Amino acid sequence: MAFMVKSMVGGQLKNLTGGLGGEDKGEGEKSPAEAQGMTREEYEEYQKQLVEEKMERDAQFAQRKAERATLRTHFRDKYRLPKNETDDNQIQLAGGDVELPKELAKMIEQDNEEEEEKDSVIGQLTNIQNLDLDSLKDKAQATLEDLKQSAEKCSVM
Repeated sequence: MAFMVKSMVGGQLKNLTGGLGGEDKGEGEKSPAEAQGMTREEYEEYQKQLVEEKMERDAQFAQRKAERATLRTHFRDKYRLPKNETDDNQIQLAGGDVELPKELAKMIEQDNEEEEEKDSVIGQLTNIQNLDLDSLKDKAQATLEDLKQSAEKCSVM
C-alpha cells in the first residue's frame, strides 16, 4: 500500500520540484544486506549458511528416497515382480550402498522368519486344524514297519 502511494505521489512530486535536491535511495534500491539490516559480510555468511543447509537437506532427502527404493526393490525381489529402473537410479544417486533403517530391516527380518516357518513342513502341519501329530507319527511308523515286513516276504528281492 505504501509503495502504491509513494509511486503515485512521488512521481508527481518530482515533476513539481523539477528533480531538484539529492536523489534519495528508495526502499527498492537498497542492497539485500541493508534490507535485512546486516553488513555485507554478515549477509554473505548468512547466504553461505543457507546454501549449506539446503545441500544437507537435499542429501538427507536423497538418502531417504534411496532407502525407500531399496525397500521397494527388496519387495519386488521377494514377490518376483519386475524391476523398476527409477528405483535403481535413486539407489545409484545415493552412492549405491544404501542401508535400510533399523526399524525397516527388523520388520523385513521378521517377515522372512515368518515365511520360513510357514514354508517348513512343520509349519504347514501346524496350519492344518485338528491334527494330532502323535497319532500321525504313530501311523507313519506303523506303515513303515508294514512295508519292511512285506519287503522281507517278497520273493523277488
